[in-house]
Amino acid sequence: MNMRTRAPDADDAAGDTTPVAAEPTVDALWQRWDRARDQTARERLILHYAPLVKYVAGRLSVGITATVDAGDLISYGMFGLIDAIERFDAGRGVRFEGYAIARIKGAIVDELRATDWVPRAVRDHARAVQRAIAELEAALRRSPTDTELATHMRIDLERLHHVLDQVSLTSLVALDALFLDDDGGHRTLADTLHDPRAEDPQGRVEHAEQRAALRTAIERLDDRDRTVIVLYYLEGMTLAQIGEILQVTESRVSQLHTRAVLALRAKLIVPAE
Repeated sequence: MNMRTRAPDADDAAGDTTPVAAEPTVDALWQRWDRARDQTARERLILHYAPLVKYVAGRLSVGITATVDAGDLISYGMFGLIDAIERFDAGRGVRFEGYAIARIKGAIVDELRATDWVPRAVRDHARAVQRAIAELEAALRRSPTDTELATHMRIDLERLHHVLDQVSLTSLVALDALFLDDDGGHRTLADTLHDPRAEDPQGRVEHAEQRAALRTAIERLDDRDRTVIVLYYLEGMTLAQIGEILQVTESRVSQLHTRAVLALRAKLIVPAE
């Protein structure tokens, strides 16, 4: 007897009741990690609690200068999160979120201190001065003087100036930081820096005007004076060589040169009103 196989139809497909594996719960992931140190469970826990890192980094970035990138803070915090997951003991009855936040914050702060080129004492002085200024401004309704600031901090004026000098060396500004200009547009600090290799537009215009005025003044000299100026300054000849061309003595060429220069000055200098 010939047996023919029948292709599965829609009814057969509808009758397939194979269960789909459900995503494990956070508690299940913790159990797998605690019991067997399952690396897949560890990675899923990291992904689940990653928003805690962004939360802590955002809170810390408020008191940090703009020279620290937010992405760097998150990277530092991820190491703290991983360390928290690996060290967490659920048996102590502590919520992981609270434990992790402390570890994440500690990791970020430790990394910032390790990469900070400014001594910690100077940072402490900067915070103390900033706090004192804020307190005095609130009490006086104006900016305090150096004397008032030193008195409030209970230090002498010389010490205050020394602290301010140290703090001033720690102020860094990013060249690519944006700010609003007078026209309402966005510019960077780098756009405002002077480029010594660039030609000054105003200087270029003034130089062109001076050349034009000098050319006009030279053209108004008599032939002999003009010849002396051209040969001496443009051709680089000596007075003796010019004397041979003009068939006069060197001393006479010197006299012609002096007369021509004085005539040019008289033509170029605008008399004061």
